[in-house]
Amino acid sequence: MTFENTRAAGIKSSPSMAIAMAAKKLAAEGRDIIDLSLGEPDFEPPAHVAEAAAEAIRKGRVRYGAAAGMDSLRQAIVAKFSRENQLEYKIDEVMVANGAKQILFDVFLATLEPGDEVIIPTPCWVSYGDIVSLHGGDPVYVSCGPEAGFKIDAATLEASITPKTRWLMLNSPSNPTGAIYSDSEYQALGQVLARHPRVLVISDEIYEHVLLKDVPFVSFAQACPELRDRTLIVNGVSKAYAMTGWRVGYAAGPKALIAVLNKMQSQSVTSVSTIAQAAALAALTGDQAFVGQGAQTFAGRAKIVADRLAQIDGVDFTPPDGAFYAFIGIQRLLGRKTETGQVLADDPAFAAHLLQQFGLSSVPGAAFGAPGFIRLSIAASDRELEGACDRLGAMVASLKD
Repeated sequence: MTFENTRAAGIKSSPSMAIAMAAKKLAAEGRDIIDLSLGEPDFEPPAHVAEAAAEAIRKGRVRYGAAAGMDSLRQAIVAKFSRENQLEYKIDEVMVANGAKQILFDVFLATLEPGDEVIIPTPCWVSYGDIVSLHGGDPVYVSCGPEAGFKIDAATLEASITPKTRWLMLNSPSNPTGAIYSDSEYQALGQVLARHPRVLVISDEIYEHVLLKDVPFVSFAQACPELRDRTLIVNGVSKAYAMTGWRVGYAAGPKALIAVLNKMQSQSVTSVSTIAQAAALAALTGDQAFVGQGAQTFAGRAKIVADRLAQIDGVDFTPPDGAFYAFIGIQRLLGRKTETGQVLADDPAFAAHLLQQFGLSSVPGAAFGAPGFIRLSIAASDRELEGACDRLGAMVASLKD
């Protein structure tokens, strides 16, 4: 007996979550494991955020909420876009969801017809393509390697668009590479999109505030205001405010599209926890010093990792401009042998050996559509990052030609 349909059978579990669970299992068995597989800030959210949630509980604000989200939170999101991105939305042009991932589910569930294509520049977040496939669409992966700065350019986008193209998926700062699109790069893409009015744009901006250098962030809608009515911005409080487990994401876009997303949400999860929404409201309207401090912390960690990786022969690394990951090229190490004679033919084999024999958990680049890389999260303590680089260096030194 089978319990899944053809569509579900074609979808794999999240690779990063699966690797994290494998690392936790080894740790539970007593192994010394440094787990850098998941992208999750390792510090607590601001105290006033937790207090707002506790206050909501004390005052009994624990009932069903509106599918679109609390009015007060949506107003705060409207204010956030105006204040930080110079983008003007109305309250019925924003919605709140159970994390950014649910917004993507809602979008593709509501808009894709069988065979519609979604252009996804790679390297990309592990779940984009599977979410598209789950809802009947065809992910079109477009390789954008280090020579392209891990970003899609206008010519490549033009060549990728077909009569079946429905969405372009953008992510800046990027998971896993940390690449950030500039205003001019977005405008060049916008010129291409202007010639293809059927193509819509999702701009995943969840790492907006995790900036590691003097490279500024610009929203796609800010760079291409003429495409505002075809653009959905996806964001949330998980990364900037260390609120991953609270599961609060939000989106801004055309009123008609937001209405459809709210309809999808009303028939699936109903609404977001009102307690979590109270916490998110406090995060967006309270003291923002925490956000800048977090970015400074991650910038310091990124420098530690960059300095250490520069000392390891055989790896290639472009220091990220944003987000909190190290995306490490290991192409020159593939084909080498372990001490027991095993040939490390690809990045999954490399990552498996790194975990099993050296106790360091990473995510293979193949999971991001970029074979020949591994990703380490730098959302960990300085001590853990130093230890991780020690272990990676020890593994590389142990390999034989």
